[in-house]
Amino acid sequence: MDKWNRLKNRLNDPSIDFQERIFLLFTMIAEGSVFLVLIADILLGENIVEIAVLLGTVILSPIVALFCLKKHKTKIGSIIIAFSVVFVIMPVTFFFGGGMYGGALIWFSFAYLYIGILLQGKWRFVMLTFLTVLAAAEYYIAYHYPEFIVPHSNAMFYLDSIVSVILIGLVIYIMVWFQNKLFIAENIRAKKEAEKVEELLLAQNRFFSSMSHEIRTPINTIIGLNEMILRENISDEVAEDASNVRSASKMLLHLINDILDMSKLDSGQMQLSPVNYKPGDMLSDLVGMLWIRAKEKGLEFRVNVSPDLPYELTGDEVRIKQILINVVNNAVKYTEKGSVSLSVECGSSENGKLNVIYTVTDTGIGIKKENIPYLFTAFRRVDERNNRHIEGTGLGLSIVKQLVDLMGGKITVNSIYTKGSSFVIEIPQKAASDKKIENINIKDQHESGFNTAYQQKFEAPEARILAVDDNASNLLVITKLLRDTRVRVDTAASGAEALNKTLATNYHVIFMDHLMPEMDGIECLKIIRTQIGGKCRESKIVALTANADSQSRALYEREGFDGYLAKPVSGEEIEKELCRLLPKDIVYMSSSNAEILEETVSWMHSERRKSELAVTTGSVADLPGELAKKYNIAVIPHKICTKNGRFKDGQEIDTDGLLGYIKKTNDNVTAEAPDVKEYEDFFAKQLSGANNIIHFSISSAITNSGWNAAKEAASAFDNVTVIDTGLLTSGQGLIAAKVSRLYSRGMSIKEIMDNIEEIKAKVNTSFIVEDLDFLARAGHISQRVSALTRSLMARPVIKMKKGRLRVDKIYFGTRERAWKRYIDHTLSQSHDIDDEELFITYVGLTSRELESIRKMTEAHIKFKNVYLGKASPAIAVNCGEGSFALIFSYKYTP
Repeated sequence: MDKWNRLKNRLNDPSIDFQERIFLLFTMIAEGSVFLVLIADILLGENIVEIAVLLGTVILSPIVALFCLKKHKTKIGSIIIAFSVVFVIMPVTFFFGGGMYGGALIWFSFAYLYIGILLQGKWRFVMLTFLTVLAAAEYYIAYHYPEFIVPHSNAMFYLDSIVSVILIGLVIYIMVWFQNKLFIAENIRAKKEAEKVEELLLAQNRFFSSMSHEIRTPINTIIGLNEMILRENISDEVAEDASNVRSASKMLLHLINDILDMSKLDSGQMQLSPVNYKPGDMLSDLVGMLWIRAKEKGLEFRVNVSPDLPYELTGDEVRIKQILINVVNNAVKYTEKGSVSLSVECGSSENGKLNVIYTVTDTGIGIKKENIPYLFTAFRRVDERNNRHIEGTGLGLSIVKQLVDLMGGKITVNSIYTKGSSFVIEIPQKAASDKKIENINIKDQHESGFNTAYQQKFEAPEARILAVDDNASNLLVITKLLRDTRVRVDTAASGAEALNKTLATNYHVIFMDHLMPEMDGIECLKIIRTQIGGKCRESKIVALTANADSQSRALYEREGFDGYLAKPVSGEEIEKELCRLLPKDIVYMSSSNAEILEETVSWMHSERRKSELAVTTGSVADLPGELAKKYNIAVIPHKICTKNGRFKDGQEIDTDGLLGYIKKTNDNVTAEAPDVKEYEDFFAKQLSGANNIIHFSISSAITNSGWNAAKEAASAFDNVTVIDTGLLTSGQGLIAAKVSRLYSRGMSIKEIMDNIEEIKAKVNTSFIVEDLDFLARAGHISQRVSALTRSLMARPVIKMKKGRLRVDKIYFGTRERAWKRYIDHTLSQSHDIDDEELFITYVGLTSRELESIRKMTEAHIKFKNVYLGKASPAIAVNCGEGSFALIFSYKYTP
């Protein structure tokens, strides 16, 4: 009884894998059924072979099942038993149990049921196939070779059949009943778990609400009393302290709001409250809250505002401000040096709403490409190992994403690891005023909040500084530069004297010269760090040296210095370094609000405003310079590789120089695409002036096209799209120009992307070459084809077909005759050709030959714009002299 109860409990235990319980039940039922069949076969006098196989099954099956259950290998057990059923039990019972006139026919249903329920994945399909094939084979043998079947009498057939029907029926009934029972139990358990989760969420919401209320009460007192202090006639130091308290209190309140809002967002209770607000006031308040944190880290913090931004907008000011605080604060946290900037500008208008674009850019640590998908996940911090020292809840960006989505906006991220990040936030809002913000004086709105007469940057009378230098003049300079900060400065003329002082006094910061007699700065640093009884083992030590090269900086970083300053050094640089390194509780910042805002807020001039879209391409696009300039299309250079080095295509080497070099040296010159890092740097630079990039790449099917590198680099940016044009040379450039023209005429980015495939399909790219030697050398055409065309003195026409280079036609005769036939054929359907522009891209042709080609084209169609351009060196190295291409587009209506 105890064993039965344990077995029953195991079958009903939800902690045991569902498939394991099904395996246990099915094995028990099957074992019982086979045992009953064995008894019936013995009583009915069945064939001894069938009885032996069934007896072996009764003995071995439980052993296999128990072993697999004990080792939690039920999948293997199911496969073993299925093999036994399909390849042993079913054939034996069929051939030795009467064939078509026995119970084996009914047991086929059992075999299919076993495979369908217990096997998974590919094994289910494999065993199902084997079973079906063997069943068909057994039927075939029974029909054509009945002598292989051990016959049953009519009475035996009926008895065998009825036993099989009853047993199989019971097996199917029990299995269906048990599965339904398990499903019902799992459903009930899932509902209970869901209720528990819901109760936990409700408890969490109650806790957050209670916590918010309890913390808001004392904060409200602090902010209120602090405001009263600010209204009094107080000293500059008190005014700054009070301003810092106000900013810190607002930041603390902001963090509390984040926690509460996360709870609201999770429960779907977040509601937007659109109001009319002045973005200038909001930005001023934002500056007042965040500049202190930036200044504490020695960061430059600037806000750039487009003058055409409406003076008043309609939106949820509180939530927009919360979004910006979170993103800017995040940028400050993850930036150790450099700058953080916030740019605000107007985008496109749609359905009466203006798309306001906020761009937050930093020079911080950046984000690894593999971490970007998890950036907006709550309670998850990317690159936890390297960022463990940075404070934060892990909620900020998750809240930002949900709030932006709630407002119908979008947020994109562009980042290069170790170089910085850019967050672009687009939020549609209504313009509540026709008046523009223009050059509104933000600082006037906060003059009353700060005492602007206070000019001192900071004071730190409790700070103890040690300057170590063997030059007395240098020590005097440092002492004088820091005099107004009220920092207490001690000096040491040697490493030995410094060690005596660090043994007696705890210095917050030590400025250490490197090259000193007897003991240099690095050696002194290492002794201070391990000095027995020393009081400066944890002090910040800055290298203050005349060694100003990048290798020296790297050396000091490796040796463990906390900072680096190069002589000659200014008072501002020393003060900034002290602000970064001194304990914050002993540094008293003294910048006035007017200075803060003057340092921080600027207005965007028209040339600094970001465009919505930047179109880019590679130098192999052979884009005419006037078109690149007209549409501001940025071009990344490919490289030409020779024995003498690698040169940037079109910048460090030109086509004529390359052809001359090849003639002179017969060197095997190759073209090389930019690598991933070069593409990342290129995209990052272009995104400083645009919110989105569409980059047109040469056909990905071309060897070393750069498409894969560009695609991988684009994965670091949310709003960089790489398009495989499937084309070569100016065909790629023509698409870039065409898309730029469509965008300038008002087509949106979405419309461009929706139509890009049709735009690509309309572009014709082909070129005629003197021979195929250059293409064969580059691996685009086989050597055999090249040799054949050369022997026939043929002039092949190369065309892009499905992204690959193919020989389209071959012309014989003189060069001019071949050219004319090529032009006649290419421009034969002149009524379908768009006459906007024709690119004639050539290699090694004279002006007379070019004029002849131009006249031949005009005989068919007069293009509005004909651009004659030398092919880039990267293209020329593949085509050779005497080549030219006709690039144009067929008519296209968006």
